[in-house]
Amino acid sequence: MAFSDSRKPARPSLAGGDAVATIAVKDVKASRKFYENTLGLQVEDVHGSEVVTYKSGDTRLFVYQSQFAGTNQATCVTWTSRDVDAVAAGLKARGVAFEHYDIPDSTREGDVHVSGGMRVAWFKDPDGNILSIVNG
Repeated sequence: MAFSDSRKPARPSLAGGDAVATIAVKDVKASRKFYENTLGLQVEDVHGSEVVTYKSGDTRLFVYQSQFAGTNQATCVTWTSRDVDAVAAGLKARGVAFEHYDIPDSTREGDVHVSGGMRVAWFKDPDGNILSIVNG
């Protein structure tokens, strides 16, 4: 017997849940200086010496110890900001070095890449994880 569309059981979906960025680091204690002092994130929870949960806006960021830290060659976390240029300038004043990429159909204004209406700046944490700020 076939079910009508209205009687089919609902498929499980992640669409209603919050996503959490997860970042592997070699040394949680050392990385805390960067995430707390440089980026200004607030600690929400600490699990032993190997996991720190940060609150960022309405989202969470897990930083955990791993032997595979820094091996990802793509962006692992992106923050949205109304003023990418101001945030980038503030981070640069705290010692953050920005990455510069050759991206087709984009230009660079200082450390900020511009493509149409999008403005984005990339930087790395001490373990080489790629992080970014984008207008939103």
